[in-house]
Amino acid sequence: MNWVNLTSMEQLDEIKNASGFSLIFKHSTRCSISLMAKKNFEFDWDVIPSETKLYFLDLISYRDISNQIAEVFQVAHQSPQILLIKNGDCVLEASHSDISAEEVAEVIAA
Repeated sequence: MNWVNLTSMEQLDEIKNASGFSLIFKHSTRCSISLMAKKNFEFDWDVIPSETKLYFLDLISYRDISNQIAEVFQVAHQSPQILLIKNGDCVLEASHSDISAEEVAEVIAA
């Protein structure tokens, strides 16, 4: 699996309007906790169905997109944070040590 870099508001619109599942990983490039959460997630991400689009947001470089994510999906900003989006709605949100590829896979399978 590979990350798709989330770098534009247009991509955020695509995620909001897409059918099926998309995942956004909000990452602070200045935070060791964020780096650890990302590595742990990537270590187990093979449990996530391959058709799930995985978006990576460098929230230091793209703070405006991070703010828009919080507004569009009605979630409080966290870092690190994942949001699982299904048909335009956030169906799972987790941050810090609660970030889990296994939980993402369980929600998708349910």
